[in-house]
Amino acid sequence: MPQPAVQSPEWWRDRLYAALRRRSAETQRFDDYYECEHPLPHLHERARDPFRRLLRMSRANYMELVVDALVGRLEVAGFQSDVEGDADRAAWDLWQENNLDGGSQLGFLEAAIRGEAYMLVSPPAGSRSGVRITPEHPTQVITEAVPGEPGELAAALKLWVDDWTARLCCTVYLPDRIYKFSAPEPKYGEQPQWVRREVAGEEWGGRNALGDIPFGVLTNRPRMLQPGASELRSVTGIQDRINKTIADRMMTQEFAAFPQKWVTGMEIPVDENGQDIEPFDVAVNKILIAEESGAKFGQFAAADLTGYLKGKEADVHDIAAITSTPPHYLLGSMVNLSAEALKAAEAGLIHKIYQRRRFLEEGLERTMRLAGFGASSARIVWKSPEWRTEGELVDALVKMSTLGVPREVLWERWGATPQEIERWRQLSEDALSRAVGGDLAAGYGPKPEPAPTGAPAAGE
Repeated sequence: MPQPAVQSPEWWRDRLYAALRRRSAETQRFDDYYECEHPLPHLHERARDPFRRLLRMSRANYMELVVDALVGRLEVAGFQSDVEGDADRAAWDLWQENNLDGGSQLGFLEAAIRGEAYMLVSPPAGSRSGVRITPEHPTQVITEAVPGEPGELAAALKLWVDDWTARLCCTVYLPDRIYKFSAPEPKYGEQPQWVRREVAGEEWGGRNALGDIPFGVLTNRPRMLQPGASELRSVTGIQDRINKTIADRMMTQEFAAFPQKWVTGMEIPVDENGQDIEPFDVAVNKILIAEESGAKFGQFAAADLTGYLKGKEADVHDIAAITSTPPHYLLGSMVNLSAEALKAAEAGLIHKIYQRRRFLEEGLERTMRLAGFGASSARIVWKSPEWRTEGELVDALVKMSTLGVPREVLWERWGATPQEIERWRQLSEDALSRAVGGDLAAGYGPKPEPAPTGAPAAGE
């Protein structure tokens, strides 16, 4: 079968499909770890089936905590523009119309788990009069940049299975055209047999109305020459260690935590076949009694679980150190911690959040530019990831106000969104206008200057 011409729609389809399948397979394990589908701790094959129940109980999902500690503080508050007009208000209205308070969180979550996620911008079509923006899963979308121009996308592919027809569908996006294909869903290891997907009322290879690849790429912790990476990349091995430690501890609890009893100085009864009979049914609510006067009872020491508990705690501290997650998030213990100690414990997480936001912001800004808002009119405003008491914050703002810092800046430092700041400014202006109007009506307005001494009075 002849190979498609380089950079033809079929060439991009096959190239991006292979890259998407490869990346999805590589990142699936991070998704499994986040969903607590960890590999069961290793045991000898003969022991796995009898102890499978204990192995399933041994999975403590610290990976979810690591991701949620980051994503929970990534929240877009609004947009800010440096141009005249209401561009920031229009951008925020578009954000709200597309339910992106929640949609952006979904994108941030998938980017933190798998390294990348996407925002698709669709121009007005049919009965929809406005631009539509939707979060897209990294197992369904992939993009490729122009060589030497990382910020300029050359092509993109969106892949999905049509629930109505059970066919595999894909759309290839090029800067000037859009091409649609479909194929019977292939068996494992087989390549799809693509054919053109005709849509009623559309020309195949129709014009790309945006004139650009319609995706904003949300990238997590990228590197030069490497794409985004999962937050869990460095700690899945430690999670496996924790699960193994918990499994060993549960085995010990199951078979050695209950102290074994012993008895001497008594005759062991036998059955009719001469086999020894266990003389006691040992339980925590029963008493052992022997008729022999020389019988002595005792018990072995219970198994010590301290080593298992300390080993697990040490591994959790490793996760906290590597991922900059505050230890009290993972250990669930806060004992007499001062505000300064809490702030110091979260300093690493706050720094990581600011770092991650820089790259996520690039994808969001590209998304808003595709939606019709230029870079100067769609600057992202984030909610502060730092938690402070109101007393600390008010004290700092009062001190800043004595230095002549404008009130709008103080409101922003307080954590107000651009929309709240605009509303507060309008309320202040309305209050000032009413106050000035009231003073004039009561005769407290500006009075005319008194005439100079010796000058004729007004009207003379």
